[in-house]
Amino acid sequence: MRFREVVIFSGQRFQVPQGIQRIDHRSTHGWQLRYAGTKLFSDHTADGSGAEKALNLAMDELQKRIRNTPPASRLQRAPSKHKRNDLPVGISGPVVRLRKGGTVRDCSLSVLLPRFGQASQRKSVYIATENTYTVEKFQQALDKAVALREKAERVYKKAELAAAKAGALDLKRQLKR
Repeated sequence: MRFREVVIFSGQRFQVPQGIQRIDHRSTHGWQLRYAGTKLFSDHTADGSGAEKALNLAMDELQKRIRNTPPASRLQRAPSKHKRNDLPVGISGPVVRLRKGGTVRDCSLSVLLPRFGQASQRKSVYIATENTYTVEKFQQALDKAVALREKAERVYKKAELAAAKAGALDLKRQLKR
């Protein structure tokens, strides 16, 4: 989890984790938690003397929410509204192409495989040539493409959860300092 230094109106300096913002506006002074909803932890003082206690309460709540809230996934859950076919999310095609020097076109499906913290990877799943194409071969290729996508999503979600837990542990270590 990333931390940044925040200097409040009284001149005090704090190391604040992402997900917590400082609010200093007229008669409102406190820390606002912005993770799985919002909650204000007021200093309950006009001079900022309660800021440290309020920040500790906000960080305790942040840690609790990170532990108990599944991470928000960036995986696309449904096909784009502009998609013109009924293939599952992450799968497009069939792509028909004539390879250099070839005389018969071949067909394949394109599968987008998400990778946590990295660029997605594209894989091609062969269906058949234009001479051997059948509905059964298309269905077999689609089943294989769906299986590849599902496996990649499981790996992605596992890595995503591990990163969220690591963020909670990092916050816990920072709190012990």
